[in-house]
Amino acid sequence: MQGEDGGRTSPEARTLEWSAEAEMEWYEEDALHEECGVMGVYRKEKDAASLVYYGLYALQHRGQESAGIAANRGGTVMQVKGPGLVGEVFRGETLAGLKGNIAVGHVRYPTAGGSDPRSAQPLVARCGMGDIALAHNGNLVNADSIQEMLTDAGVIFQTTTDSESILNLICQHGNKRGVEAGIRTAMSLIKGAYVLVITLGDQLIGVRDPYGLHPLCLGRLADGWALASESCALDAIDAEFVRDVEPGEVVFIDQEGVRSLPPAQWCRKSLCVFELIYFARPDSVLDGISVYDFRRRCGRLLARQRRIEADLVMAVPDSGIPAAIGYAEASGINYGEGLIKNKYIGRTFIQPTQEMRETAVHIKLSPIRSNIEGKRLIVVDDSIVRGTTSRRIVRLLRAAGASEVHLVVSSPPVCYSCYFGIDTPYREKLIAVQKTQQEILEYVGADSLTYLSDACLSEACGHQDLYCRACFDGNYPMEVPATARPAGFFKESGPTGFAADMES
Repeated sequence: MQGEDGGRTSPEARTLEWSAEAEMEWYEEDALHEECGVMGVYRKEKDAASLVYYGLYALQHRGQESAGIAANRGGTVMQVKGPGLVGEVFRGETLAGLKGNIAVGHVRYPTAGGSDPRSAQPLVARCGMGDIALAHNGNLVNADSIQEMLTDAGVIFQTTTDSESILNLICQHGNKRGVEAGIRTAMSLIKGAYVLVITLGDQLIGVRDPYGLHPLCLGRLADGWALASESCALDAIDAEFVRDVEPGEVVFIDQEGVRSLPPAQWCRKSLCVFELIYFARPDSVLDGISVYDFRRRCGRLLARQRRIEADLVMAVPDSGIPAAIGYAEASGINYGEGLIKNKYIGRTFIQPTQEMRETAVHIKLSPIRSNIEGKRLIVVDDSIVRGTTSRRIVRLLRAAGASEVHLVVSSPPVCYSCYFGIDTPYREKLIAVQKTQQEILEYVGADSLTYLSDACLSEACGHQDLYCRACFDGNYPMEVPATARPAGFFKESGPTGFAADMES
């Protein structure tokens, strides 16, 4: 069989046998990861922490390393946070003890600050304005210079996260001129991607960076208001979606309602397109775009882009499912399940012994042999980063009896690192940089390889230049300093090592 570029896979690639020993690194993650999810609730009288708790459950896909909630009661903030999933951090009386009509919450996948438990959020401090709690989603490209400036001014840092720099800037400038001026000044100094949910005094505050790189939406409760990274979190607490917070906008919520502080500078919406391709939950709506419909549209465009003769269209679960359904609809080829994902294996499921590694090979993804054996398969995935996962999946399907495996990817090749909060390796670690498409095809061992074209991605986006696509084309929406590090830098060279995330 031929690849999309006309090449032919090598006999060795087509006849690879499943080997637990060869796949001892199955447990390594080989996908892009979102950095965090944030949530905030303002209620007129009732405690807000329980609603934030349920909202964070809906945002759990955005971060699984740590979770936290800070509750504001009459200006006094108390918090609970720690490593683990939302349901592990908050149990019984822990949540009941968080009293206050305002609360902010956070789920974290670290891109700055490593896995230091002290970097779990929200961050809470006492300043001249009172108790303040801040939850941050994003990544600053000038974090080092901001921290150096603050250190020279005598600020002592308690964590290794760039979020603490934002908190310190707001406090430093807000102590003299009020929180509004503090936020305005901080926004003028920091560069990069940031969504902030803050509580101070009797207010809940939402902030979105001038490029709108990551989402933030506003919802109405029967007795108050909510802010969340995605609309699915509003649905979880029965809040009515009102609108998206605009790029550069600051939203203040108190007993008088919602007050908007318009942008203080020119803003250009550049929502991260990977929010639509992969990160957001399919039932979310981001900046007016249904995530599910976008992904299904990408699948339909892929089927139009290239016709493949096959017996079954299947997805790499779970993010590839809507695109696979779209591909099946447009191609007329039946859609079916081929792989079952074990949803109870966290992304930190690391096996220290060879025996445990071999077992893990068969636990994370399990093939449905009756759907696969003797079939020509079209396998739809959202992206290829290092290529190791695609290679393993192809081997797994061949071992289950697939006669052909055609890999279809619902995004263009990932060729550039992200500096705005998406965990990517250095550029030289990306397989699309290391190899030609024919070489990638031979490496993963598929019968053909098809990426979504740039033109089709533009069509899926509605031909609107409102998205950051820098991971595909290197066209960053803002200047990236030469000394800036990819958002996932610490995972490759930080003090905790994380060698499991590097391809051997």
